[in-house]
Amino acid sequence: MKNYTADIDYTTASARVQISRQQIIEPGRNRPAPTLQTVEQFLSGNTAWNVAPPAANAPNSAPTVTAQPAAVEERTAEILATPRGFVKAAIQHHAEQRDVDGGTEIAFTIDGKHRYVGLLNDKHQLETVQTWIDNPVLGDTLVETRYSDYQDFGGIRFPGHIARSQGGYPVLDIDVTAVKANPAVNIAVPPEAAKAPAMKVAVNELAKGVYYLTGGTHHSVAIAQKDHIVLIEAPQNEERSLALIAKLKEIIPNKPVKYLINTHAHFDHAGGLRTFVDAGATIVTPEPNPVYYEAIWAAPHTIRPDRLAASKKPARFESFTGKHVLSDGKRAIEIHTLAGNSHNDAFAAVYLPKEKILIEADAYTPAAANVAPPGSPNPYSVNLYDNIRKLKLNVEKIAALHGPRVATLDDLRAAIGLQTSAR
Repeated sequence: MKNYTADIDYTTASARVQISRQQIIEPGRNRPAPTLQTVEQFLSGNTAWNVAPPAANAPNSAPTVTAQPAAVEERTAEILATPRGFVKAAIQHHAEQRDVDGGTEIAFTIDGKHRYVGLLNDKHQLETVQTWIDNPVLGDTLVETRYSDYQDFGGIRFPGHIARSQGGYPVLDIDVTAVKANPAVNIAVPPEAAKAPAMKVAVNELAKGVYYLTGGTHHSVAIAQKDHIVLIEAPQNEERSLALIAKLKEIIPNKPVKYLINTHAHFDHAGGLRTFVDAGATIVTPEPNPVYYEAIWAAPHTIRPDRLAASKKPARFESFTGKHVLSDGKRAIEIHTLAGNSHNDAFAAVYLPKEKILIEADAYTPAAANVAPPGSPNPYSVNLYDNIRKLKLNVEKIAALHGPRVATLDDLRAAIGLQTSAR
């Protein structure tokens, strides 16, 4: 974290957080070349959005505004967990208090679902705040913020150190260098964020019975087999999964989703899995993901109950290492682990040998057709190409689960700096 600046308007429950950050170099991890990322995160009431600066290859373009409806709960919790926000909310919601070792515990509940518990030390300084937010994968997730090293910032007592964790893992750790009271803050909601876009699933048939399902930031691929459907990836959340299920009933009627192939356990690619467990699908994923999923899915989902929380159906898994094949006797679906890819340790891609289509997520994201290849090849993409060669896959199309288009093997070669004339 290179810079963190938060402007908070407690009267309107609004905030602007400006962040500059850079990927660290991890021993044993071949990561993309570190670049400084700058992002602005906003909240105003029940509207959340991000603003990204113009891309490096288009410096004169306008900043990009992206609605973030799923971030409202978390960003609201961040405001209410600050020292001023917590005290104001405790008064407003008639908090209970009791003496505990080390100080006074203050607790209150908002909207019947969100519980806040704070500890004031013997100097009446807020030391910790615990609250719980919903996560599509983890369910009710503890968010704990710790404050220490209170200092005088121009007449304002404020913590000099802030550390926050989610689900037991650190997500923020900063030393405070300046605090200003009542600066001018204008957090107007832009038109692009005022109304979150409707969940859309667009369909592109790549081959007979093979459907590329796009319409958002995360894509899926559906394969119509003789008496069932194999779906590759259930990303983001239950809302996206329900939209996928509705679309599948339109384009492949009267066939259930028998298998859901999950490429890896990153939350944006696993957030919709529980919906398909409830729908009766078997989750096909690399080892050791099933043990992980079974453990975290046992957690309660009371803040925002999903369908699986209501049905309590047991999850069914088919796990594998190396190669796994699903077939209906006519079409084979090969699933291959991507050996040595530093994006994730349990990482898979899907190959359709008859159609010569590769389906993958995060190893390679095609850029728009008119965008030049990156100056430094992404090592995840280099590894993907190496795996394609080692596995001797005859790839003609790459249906990436991110990005604006279907690519070719030559596109991948160009992206990693290889000539496209020879394979």
